[in-house]
Amino acid sequence: MLEPHKAFQVAGECRNGAEVLHALDALNPDVLFLDIQMPGLGGFDVIKRRTPERMPLVVFLTAFDQHALKAFEAEALDYLVKPVSQSRFDTAIRRLTRRLSSGTPMEPRLVVPAVRGAIVVPVREIDWIEAADNYVRVWTGGRSYLLRESLDELEARIGRHGFVRAHRRGLVRISGVRALTTSANGETAATLESGVIIAVSRRRRAAFAKALKWNQKE
Repeated sequence: MLEPHKAFQVAGECRNGAEVLHALDALNPDVLFLDIQMPGLGGFDVIKRRTPERMPLVVFLTAFDQHALKAFEAEALDYLVKPVSQSRFDTAIRRLTRRLSSGTPMEPRLVVPAVRGAIVVPVREIDWIEAADNYVRVWTGGRSYLLRESLDELEARIGRHGFVRAHRRGLVRISGVRALTTSANGETAATLESGVIIAVSRRRRAAFAKALKWNQKE
């Protein structure tokens, strides 16, 4: 299937997850076609071990369609289910070519359940996220979506993309903060571009203000 695409060449092939990790260091490929189930370490284990930011562009190529949402949360560029037709494979190659030509990194996003299936939400469109028992509620554009994940886990995944804790149960996209105010009694609150007002705890106030200051400089 790759043969017609002369701009690409096979740098290496791996039989299991451990070999993948070794090959990534040894070969430094631009693209990785990755199976989900492999001996030892699976595809998701490989990404977790190496971390998403150190991965090349990833296309999952697998017989299992039920893992698609998790794949996109792992920042995969595409997800191909076997048997793959040549036309579907060619579509994936075109997407890879555009991304490699642009030189832009993969835009981080969340896949959240919706009434009809699921939707992909770019993290730059998220206003804030609040803890809700065993879930988190993701707020974007006045709408919210429940995601079965702890706030700590989600912060570990997207915190580096400009999110800061306002309080123990709230995570805010700092670039969406319009103003930070402190009342006469010392209570601090962040006003978001959406108009929502989020309380900032005394414990988090200094770190929150520092992050906001750095964002405004940028």
